Amino acid sequence: MKLDILAFGAHPDDVELSAAGTLLHYASQGKTIGIVDLTEGELGTRGTVESRYEEAAAAANILGVQHRCNLRLADGFFENNQAAKIQIIEQIRLHQPQIVLANALADRHPDHARAGHLVAEACFLAGLRKIQTSFNGSPQVAHRPKLVLHYIQDYLQTPSFVQDVSPYIEQKIKAIQAYKTQFFDPNSQEPNTPISGELFFDFLKGRMLEMGRPAGYNYAEGFVVNRWMGVKDIFSID
Repeated sequence: MKLDILAFGAHPDDVELSAAGTLLHYASQGKTIGIVDLTEGELGTRGTVESRYEEAAAAANILGVQHRCNLRLADGFFENNQAAKIQIIEQIRLHQPQIVLANALADRHPDHARAGHLVAEACFLAGLRKIQTSFNGSPQVAHRPKLVLHYIQDYLQTPSFVQDVSPYIEQKIKAIQAYKTQFFDPNSQEPNTPISGELFFDFLKGRMLEMGRPAGYNYAEGFVVNRWMGVKDIFSID
């Protein structure tokens, strides 16, 4: 399936936490969207691998994405190596996205930065014809996405630009809450984590308010672009 946007996350829920509003915005415009989770989140303190698959499917349904898969790399221990890059290249060539979303290039969880660099490098390599890959026995055609955007996660970073997501806040929160084992539940007997507290959703909304304010939006999600971006009409910039 050819997709307009392909979002990668080191763990199930990475994409929802940082870029769900953006995906909802473009889904409302009829863009086709997919999510690729690199790991099963098997080292997560709360929940199980089985529950994470169920939650990821529920979140994907709320977001209206057309495709979601898991590459089953090792949570906490995957490496930025040839084998991992080939798996990502296969997904890029299979879906031929114009835009790829990826983890932050620096963050509290070491998997995030490693995944961000891994996906960015694979996006470049996917455009090299001499790297041969196949899917279900059929040779794949080289494809390089037009743009790689790194969403901002736990550590605050200065964004290259922000996307207005004001109309989609409540739907974004519902998509995140689909991961019911990971976030606040007063009846849960599982250990507390940095994201399971009652105030965590206040933090998320505060971050989006902070991103939106300089641009004149109520709520926004920020992205970092690791190259110069050009404009053809400065009057079209908000």
